[in-house]
Amino acid sequence: MFESLSDRLGKIFEGLRGRGALNAADVDAAMREIRRALIEADVSLEVVRAFVEQVRERAVGAEVTRSVTPGQQVVKIVNDELVQVLGSDAVTIDLNAPAPVTLLMVGLQGSGKTTTTAKIAKRLKDKQRKKVLLASLDTRRPAAMEQLRVLGEQVGVDTLPIVVSETPVEIARRAEREGRLGGYDVLILDTAGRTHIDEELMAETVSIKEIAKPHEILLVVDALTGQDAINVARSFDGRLDVTGIVMTRVDGDGRGGAALSMRAATGKPIKLIGVGEKMDALEDFHPSRIADRILGMGDIVSLVEKAAEHVSAEDAQKMAKKLKKGAFDFEDLRSQLQQMKKMGGMGGLMGMLPGAGQLKKAMAGANVDEKVFDRQIAIINSMTKKERANPDLLNASRRKRIAAGAGVEVSEINKLAKQHRQMADMMKKVSKGGMGSLAGMFGGKMGGMMGGMPDLSKMDPKQLEAMARQAGVDPEQLKGLPAADVPAQKSLPSDVNALLKSSGGPALPGLGGAPRFPGLPGLGKKK
Repeated sequence: MFESLSDRLGKIFEGLRGRGALNAADVDAAMREIRRALIEADVSLEVVRAFVEQVRERAVGAEVTRSVTPGQQVVKIVNDELVQVLGSDAVTIDLNAPAPVTLLMVGLQGSGKTTTTAKIAKRLKDKQRKKVLLASLDTRRPAAMEQLRVLGEQVGVDTLPIVVSETPVEIARRAEREGRLGGYDVLILDTAGRTHIDEELMAETVSIKEIAKPHEILLVVDALTGQDAINVARSFDGRLDVTGIVMTRVDGDGRGGAALSMRAATGKPIKLIGVGEKMDALEDFHPSRIADRILGMGDIVSLVEKAAEHVSAEDAQKMAKKLKKGAFDFEDLRSQLQQMKKMGGMGGLMGMLPGAGQLKKAMAGANVDEKVFDRQIAIINSMTKKERANPDLLNASRRKRIAAGAGVEVSEINKLAKQHRQMADMMKKVSKGGMGSLAGMFGGKMGGMMGGMPDLSKMDPKQLEAMARQAGVDPEQLKGLPAADVPAQKSLPSDVNALLKSSGGPALPGLGGAPRFPGLPGLGKKK
């Protein structure tokens, strides 16, 4: 979603990073480009004005002019302010209330309320082991209740039995009673929507709120709506006092302006984002991680979390044992391909790696087929157990049979066999010689750097102390070493104010906590 904005900002920052020093004219030119990029990304104009003003105020101050790397410092300032726009800290759904905790889902028709309701139910059931009851209050849209019932069955969550003649308020009363008597932890009410905001919709939702007394009122907004999403959020918040926002279709090709504007314009946190059609495609909204993705810094934390979800500790231990022996067969290759596919394929992983934006673009330009994983898995599935365990058995006749079974050409079998052989060779090198041997495979600078590392076990303690000081580590923290007589030399902080404070000097004006954006509920008032 943020690709076009990320590309524009990336080009602006490339120009800034290359400069040895920045003057006011350079900063102004960069601010104009940032302003244009944000407006093109469909960010609300009031948010753009406040954001650019805040960044400029910090960028022309001593924080940048006295920095060793002014260009990098401006990027850091933009990142900091972007995090503030998006909401600083991640806010999750609050279940700290007497059971059953009621969640009221509101929003316009077509925003994805019903599907999101089922996704949240599945998330609470699987991750927090909650007993959840779903109830549809949408008596207007044909088959809305039936849709929620079917989705409930899919995710393994109970739904309130449908009684056709009841009004939304009566359904809310029955759901509350059923939730209490059935011993449910969470009750989620899916309300009706309209194609536009009208008084009838608001009055009905307000009456449901008075009866259900929800602990959380979650507004579901389609991220592709653009700037109008902010008007929708303000209208619902004015009547219902929304507690959080759920953005759907964040994986779409919209420009992302709604996500950047929503928190700043309404003051309400974005709690969850829908990143796909599947029932598990719902993620917590982490402002700092989204800001890093927009600025091309990657999102390693989310990548690690995804890996932890899809790779069990038992599988990881099995693979570690095999790698130690230098063994790597087609079964292992299949499991690696399946895990990569679960984690979003090559494109999904590239988006989370720092600096991989250009590589991702190159892959898109080269028309790399993401379905290649499916074909490779099909090829491996067409092999016998013996062939998977012993790739050397794959002679010409066997390859023909496997190709026929998988519905591919023999050339694809040859490519996969070559890929497997290269990976197996790498695993053998690692198992025999450790990182030094692996470094030698890459050659050039990296190989030289890694291969030339001294053996720490044979070094004198004083040499280790000296190395620790060089790296800015206190030698006392190193096990088995005596305390150092000379205090450790710490690395210089990039923030000048932090440096002045550490030296006991006075702080420079303009380097303290920056004032928040004026006039926007989500960002506080200017001091």
